[in-house]
Amino acid sequence: MNAKKGFRIHFLVFLLTTPLIWLVWYLTDRTYIWPLWSTLAWVVGILFHFLGVYFFKNFKNK
Repeated sequence: MNAKKGFRIHFLVFLLTTPLIWLVWYLTDRTYIWPLWSTLAWVVGILFHFLGVYFFKNFKNK
């Protein structure tokens, strides 16, 4: 699979899933903001995936 396409799929799944996670939190017990942890972790993953595809791709071949 193309690396850019893989990143776009990863980002799209993030955009579609994260609101659902927050909706579950909103409709259940809201005393602890637990979706914040998964959202932040996923953002870090998206960031590193983006950097790997668009910035560090040249270092693979060297």
